[in-house]
Amino acid sequence: MAVHPLWEKYPNIQQDLIETKKVMEKSVKIRNKEITQALQLFFEAGGKLLRPAYFLLFSKFGQDVSDKKAHRMAASLEILHVATLIHDDIIDDSPMRRSLPSIQAQYGQDIAVYTGDFLFTVYFHLLSTSTKSFRTIEMNAHSMKRILVGELDQMNLRYNTEITVKQYFQHIKGKTAQLFEFACYEGAHFADCSKRIQLTAKRIGYNIGMAFQIMDDVLDYKSTESDMQKPVFEDMKNGYYTLPLILAMEKNHDAFVPYLEKKTNLTDDELKEVQALIAENDGIERAEAIAERFTERAIAGILKLPACQERDILLDVTATLLQRKN
Repeated sequence: MAVHPLWEKYPNIQQDLIETKKVMEKSVKIRNKEITQALQLFFEAGGKLLRPAYFLLFSKFGQDVSDKKAHRMAASLEILHVATLIHDDIIDDSPMRRSLPSIQAQYGQDIAVYTGDFLFTVYFHLLSTSTKSFRTIEMNAHSMKRILVGELDQMNLRYNTEITVKQYFQHIKGKTAQLFEFACYEGAHFADCSKRIQLTAKRIGYNIGMAFQIMDDVLDYKSTESDMQKPVFEDMKNGYYTLPLILAMEKNHDAFVPYLEKKTNLTDDELKEVQALIAENDGIERAEAIAERFTERAIAGILKLPACQERDILLDVTATLLQRKN
């Protein structure tokens, strides 16, 4: 069983992630063989497993913990992430995810909804069998609520050509940064690290998550479909206006409105024209600079952690995410 090539440089964490992946694949086995196979193929298709990896890395800064329980906790975080992706694809009517047909494209929206809901139950089952701490379960429930509220905030901003950078930051804080923040914090909490390290981990995770989502949105305007392993420009066509577009509209709002008013009826040529307008108005360059600032804050936080191999991995991986192509 393989994991993403990102982890080949770090054999210890690579092995932990292989074990985490085994837990994930075992946890989704149900009587419906088609759904089981679809989920297992999805897991095998090359997700980076960033959230479980950050959890596992931060769990090394405290007391020795049970590997079995750590792998189950790590798996629960990725299962929650996958559940949100499946529901995202339903809302966006997305045909692809990780170079595979999305669950809803293969089986229809009804099955996809039930599959996402099923994964939420798997998430809580893995959590409940990994800890007896009511505080940990409470934290997970609160984190899940913030993630879903972030998704609802995003829906409320659909097709809003007056969206501000502040509103964008608010919804990606819930949609993406929350789970990174929680993965880092939960890892430190799971290992009973000092309160200082737990709070430092939380801030690091927030900054990593913000940078990650901004770069994801930048890549949507810079990459090809094969690079991204999902349709490009999909967010814009569905009315989700992200940072490169928002920043470009700040400079030349009127140039974009005629295109955005067409919503899903934008042609391929018009999409390319919008892409060119964003570049001309420095949307991509300015968004990348903001992602870099969040990354720098994350790295500054990592440098405050005790010196060890895990800290070196955190520094290397976090810097690498800013340079990724998908």
